[in-house]
Amino acid sequence: MNFTLGFKPPAAGSSGPGASSGVTMENLEKQLICPVCLELFSKPVVILPCQHNLCRKCANDIFQSANPLWQSRGSSSIAASGGRFRCPSCRHEVVMDRHGVFGLQRNLLVENIIDIYRQQESSRLVNMKPEQQQLMCEEHEEEKINIYCLSCQTPTCSMCKVFGQHKDCDVAPLSSVYMRQKTELSDGIAMLVASNDHIQAVISQMEEICHTVEDNGQRQREHLANHFDNLVSILEERKQELVGVITKEQDDKLKHMRSLIRRHSDHLEGAVTLVESAIQSMEEPHMSLFLQSSDLCHTVARASNIERPELGYESMSHFMVDTDDLADMLRNIDFCSSVGDDEDDLEETESEFDFSSRY
Repeated sequence: MNFTLGFKPPAAGSSGPGASSGVTMENLEKQLICPVCLELFSKPVVILPCQHNLCRKCANDIFQSANPLWQSRGSSSIAASGGRFRCPSCRHEVVMDRHGVFGLQRNLLVENIIDIYRQQESSRLVNMKPEQQQLMCEEHEEEKINIYCLSCQTPTCSMCKVFGQHKDCDVAPLSSVYMRQKTELSDGIAMLVASNDHIQAVISQMEEICHTVEDNGQRQREHLANHFDNLVSILEERKQELVGVITKEQDDKLKHMRSLIRRHSDHLEGAVTLVESAIQSMEEPHMSLFLQSSDLCHTVARASNIERPELGYESMSHFMVDTDDLADMLRNIDFCSSVGDDEDDLEETESEFDFSSRY
């Protein structure tokens, strides 16, 4: 079913500003119709040497159909010699240069008139009286669109129902169908708006969750780094303590050994002196004098008793640390189950983790 929004043209002999205005606009519209697409000129509008106007798109279509081998602006061969076509209004031959239809001059005056016409037409439709905005049947020009064909789902007129293509169809008053569908559309719009609001709220909530996830991730990374820094600090502190124990025993053993070395060095010097004296006694030819030096021999015997460190005194192998189990425990450090924060709703999605050791 075809119908148009408009008003009945004023009858012959009618007077008033509406009649003259309608005729003027109708005559102006005829002058602004493109002879190719039969629509209002679409910008840009070009003017031909014969002073007729065309939409540039329509002019290009005619030009391309008349010159199928013409390529584009800036191309060689055929484009270098331009092309030609005939004006659809007067059949005047239009010769193009190498720019094709893009070399035609724009008719800015016509373009401005089109803008003014469209503004005036919009204002005229807005200012129309309700009775002038009645939809009219295109098949029965004097009939208003006043019923709705339920079978074909289209508005129509009473004549189409009685004599036309809708005579065997089910129809209903246009107003009742209008109110029903308008109510349905209004309800649909309300549901759509509510759905959009809900979706927007969900999107906002998801965006907030994204921000919370980023904050929680950063916080947990810092917590994790602090825990491992503490572990490293503990290990370093314990290492220093154990190194101190080894160093202390080493110093004690070295002190004791150096004390023995000094003592035995003194004994050695004394022993050397006694040996020299004993050798001199051995060379004494008189028995009485030799016997007088018997005490010297006992002193030499006593000097031969040397204090020595126990066997394995130099060993430090008892300072052994078994770190295999500890290394396995460190390798198996993992996250514990999350702990929720009941006091802050925004932290419901946050996971607080701890460390556990697994063998």
